[in-house]
Amino acid sequence: MSTTFSAEDISAISALKAKYPEPKAAIMPVLWMAQKRWGWLSEDVMKEVARVMDLPYAHVLGVASFYTMYFKKPMGRHHVQVCTNVSCMLRGGIDLYQHAKQRLGISHNQATTDGKFSLEEVECMGACGGAPMVAINETFHENASVQQLDTLLDACH
Repeated sequence: MSTTFSAEDISAISALKAKYPEPKAAIMPVLWMAQKRWGWLSEDVMKEVARVMDLPYAHVLGVASFYTMYFKKPMGRHHVQVCTNVSCMLRGGIDLYQHAKQRLGISHNQATTDGKFSLEEVECMGACGGAPMVAINETFHENASVQQLDTLLDACH
């Protein structure tokens, strides 16, 4: 699999870099773009980001390692995140997470053997008023229940 950005990607990256007084400030959206393109940030992908950003690989690795939203290993096509922080915990977040673990047969930051699902216990998704919160890929679901989680997982193809 090629880990080279396309000409269209390079154009988008140039536009991102132009939005900031210092081009290196675009590192996070470029890492996000790379993760969306390749599914995770392998060493080769991070080296490509370093190349197009004209940054040392160590800088790219440092940013990618600091933020948990960047995957440093392959994850499932459907990435399930369950918040277990205080508000969510008080409203059933831990029960949701335990149910997801049991149903999927995986734990935190693991993927199913078929690559369909991955699971992550997250600290906060910023939706305390709608706790408990579950996200599948980039779709967020507030006031989630075990039944709703099962319905959402069943709908993943």
